[in-house]
Amino acid sequence: MTLLKSRIKKIKKAIVLNMISWYPPYWGTGICVKREGPEKLDFHVSMRHRFYNTNYVGVHFGGSLYSMADPFFMLILMEKLGAGYLVWDKSATIHFKKPGTGLVSTIFRIDEEQVCQIRDIVEREQKYEPVFIAEIKNEKGVVVAIIEKTLWVKKKP
Repeated sequence: MTLLKSRIKKIKKAIVLNMISWYPPYWGTGICVKREGPEKLDFHVSMRHRFYNTNYVGVHFGGSLYSMADPFFMLILMEKLGAGYLVWDKSATIHFKKPGTGLVSTIFRIDEEQVCQIRDIVEREQKYEPVFIAEIKNEKGVVVAIIEKTLWVKKKP
């Protein structure tokens, strides 16, 4: 790949990551995404309780809570592992713990130790399905939902 193509690809990725709050499903449900951390690969995701993300019984719509968690572990791991790996979302489960009202938020982060473990396992086993967990909490710090995301990771041929 030429230097120019490589540079264009990096710019496109940066634009996508910086504009993710404007992705229609997030914008439409009021989900706000902020990039944090030294590499800007930690994501703080929040959602205020509004009339358009409220369900029949007056709490956050479960689909909106799940939407908060959809791509972030995959995006982080793709960036941290680099171009030599395939990373896909494989499955997800959401466990509702309490009714969600007000501002809810969570942080998505994968530390370097986890990334090294994943690389090692993929080298030995050819593929790996790591599971990541995120807790969505309300303003008081009470867990309203737990999301389990299973990814599929393989080294590119």
